[in-house]
Amino acid sequence: MPWYAWLIMILALGSIVGGLLLLRDSARKLPLTDEQLKRIHERNIEQDAKDAQER
Repeated sequence: MPWYAWLIMILALGSIVGGLLLLRDSARKLPLTDEQLKRIHERNIEQDAKDAQER
């Protein structure tokens, strides 16, 4: 394989890894209240029960 093909592959992989690292660094937790967390957990339980009925 020619040297420029290796260079393009390294640049592509570096771009992908760099993008993933940037995404990880920019991610932040979503502050939720206890009430919101409770509603989310209840909705998850309801959806799990609904999915179990469909199977």
